[in-house]
Amino acid sequence: MTYIIAIDGPSGSGKSTISNKLAEILDIEYLNTGSMYRATTLYFLENSLDENSTNEKVKKALNNININFINNEIYLNGKNVEKEIRNDLITKNVSWVSANASVRKRLVDMQREIANEKSFVLDGRDIGTVVFPNAKYKFYLTANARQRAIRRFEQNESNLSVDEIEKAIIARDNYDSSRKISPLKKADDAIEIDNSDLNIKQTIDLILENLDKKDAL
Repeated sequence: MTYIIAIDGPSGSGKSTISNKLAEILDIEYLNTGSMYRATTLYFLENSLDENSTNEKVKKALNNININFINNEIYLNGKNVEKEIRNDLITKNVSWVSANASVRKRLVDMQREIANEKSFVLDGRDIGTVVFPNAKYKFYLTANARQRAIRRFEQNESNLSVDEIEKAIIARDNYDSSRKISPLKKADDAIEIDNSDLNIKQTIDLILENLDKKDAL
């Protein structure tokens, strides 16, 4: 029987790395939903869309976007954009893109379709609250802003200093948690894990401890 593991949390909480490794351990599929919003942001910027673009223009752009994954790397209209979506410009703009109602609906529909027939680990900001509210397992990963900034800095994906990244993370947290559509928040029935002082293995072990034995084999 298939099942869904929903892992939500703010930027830098380690949810993508942990979700990917967890899926490998459990031998099930993994879907990084954040990459889908980043790829959409890349397409929007390349086609001169911004947060003031009309809904008609946004919907037209969405009709021209095809996203798929090969070996856990994201492809936008047939092109591997795994590295392109990790720069500061995308990070700066992804919040307004992901807050757009039309974007949200289109990508949520895609996520549900992708994870419909197999067991999946999905990570994002609204997996347990919106995308799969009936997921068998729900976890909310978090860490203090400073630790998350250090992690981002060590990934070498940004030209910003740790202090600048921390400031951006706090701003992103405030934006994501206060937006009207699919805000970042912990599902009422999710297990919260603060991994500020935990490494990847320790965090994964805590998750595995909360799975049914038959699923954790």
